[in-house]
Amino acid sequence: MRSLRLSGALALSATAGLLLTGCLGSSGTGDQDANRNSDAKKVELTIGSNSVKGGKSSAGATFTEDVLIPKFVADQKAKGVDVTVKFQGDGSDDEVYKQKLSLDLSNKSGPDLFQIDGIWVGEFAQAGYIKPLTDTVGDASKVDNWDGWKQIPASVQQLGTFENKRYGVPGGTDGRVLYFNKKLFQQAGLPADWQPKSWDDIISAGQKLKTLSGVTPIQINGGTAMGEATTMQGVLPLLVGTGTTVYAGGKWLGYTPKLRQVLEFYHQIYSTGLGDPVLQREAKGRDKSFAEFAANKIGILLESDYFWRSVVEPKEGVAKMADRDTAVGYALIPAARPGGGVNGQDFVSMSGGGTTVINPNTKFPQQAWELLQFMNSAEMVKESLNGAAKITQRTDVNTEVLASDPMLNFVATKVLPITQYRPGLAEYPKISAALQQATADVVGGKTTEAASIAYQKAVEAAAGSKDKVAGN
Repeated sequence: MRSLRLSGALALSATAGLLLTGCLGSSGTGDQDANRNSDAKKVELTIGSNSVKGGKSSAGATFTEDVLIPKFVADQKAKGVDVTVKFQGDGSDDEVYKQKLSLDLSNKSGPDLFQIDGIWVGEFAQAGYIKPLTDTVGDASKVDNWDGWKQIPASVQQLGTFENKRYGVPGGTDGRVLYFNKKLFQQAGLPADWQPKSWDDIISAGQKLKTLSGVTPIQINGGTAMGEATTMQGVLPLLVGTGTTVYAGGKWLGYTPKLRQVLEFYHQIYSTGLGDPVLQREAKGRDKSFAEFAANKIGILLESDYFWRSVVEPKEGVAKMADRDTAVGYALIPAARPGGGVNGQDFVSMSGGGTTVINPNTKFPQQAWELLQFMNSAEMVKESLNGAAKITQRTDVNTEVLASDPMLNFVATKVLPITQYRPGLAEYPKISAALQQATADVVGGKTTEAASIAYQKAVEAAAGSKDKVAGN
């Protein structure tokens, strides 16, 4: 999964990569005592994952099978418990994975532990496939007093939360920032430590970059060709910068002043030559934007930390920049105006990721909770990285493993505390598609008003009722 299904974000934590199919530990008998089999000395658990050695998310599958499981078995043996943990790997398309998992859970089957994309949590909860941890484990103090929560920022805990209840433990996450080319900034007379405080500051910088020949000043993903990348690296970060979210108070965002404010920002960029509208319509437009940034042809680009880690990475990136560490700057995404962001924030971001949950039908809920804590311990999270510098869910691990990477440390310390996540509801993919189309309309030359009206109709259809849409 990527910024799941999107960009690279949704980089899921290796420790939390889990799936479906039949499970030895699942009893299939429905609601039961949360303390059932709590004193068992012989336990069978199943971890499934949409990953497989040598294939999809191979590193996660390898870690789970070769490191996590043996260490947990040994840990339990030291406590006098004979545990067998089986790993079931898969390599399906994300939607196929979701369908299989849903079918298993609807039949009260499936693995004892499994991971889902953070944007599936609400949908699965509403379907009754998963339950709050305090219901599954049965003891609120036992769940809430886990010391691991203190190391997971409240913002990141949103990944496994629905209606203020914890359904799982988040895995690794990511964050979005504004990247800028310091070489182009110097040529345009802009500072190397640029940090815009409003959208007007972004436009102002773009106007100065426009004086440089052959340079596209600003790249904010738009249109339908870029798919979810448009939503996560464009619309949603801008939307939270207006002070609202795409879903709030039980309603989806419709034709509102704040939606029009976002679309007007797109219009301001793509109708004045600050952005390249053709790039937004090309099938490989996002990849092309990466290549152009690396070739010093794009000045400002909104992306996730994936861009730093895997795109312009000097040795193995898909658009290598040998001078990345000195030539690429990064800044927080400002709200439309100071203090105008969601929760009154000056700066905003969006993040993706997955969460690991316990099957409410497991025969061994207490032991499954022990495994969930174990796999999210500092030791296991660190080992899952296998020496790589990646942003994890845990602050203590990030502090240690990101010390030598200023950019990733910047995301972990400055971005994660202020970030937001997509709503985990079944309607979201259709709402996202409507947002993408609205930006495509604006980039293509339609008025903000026309694009907003068309968006309202699409959202009403997706939500199934006008009553579920917030509009004028």
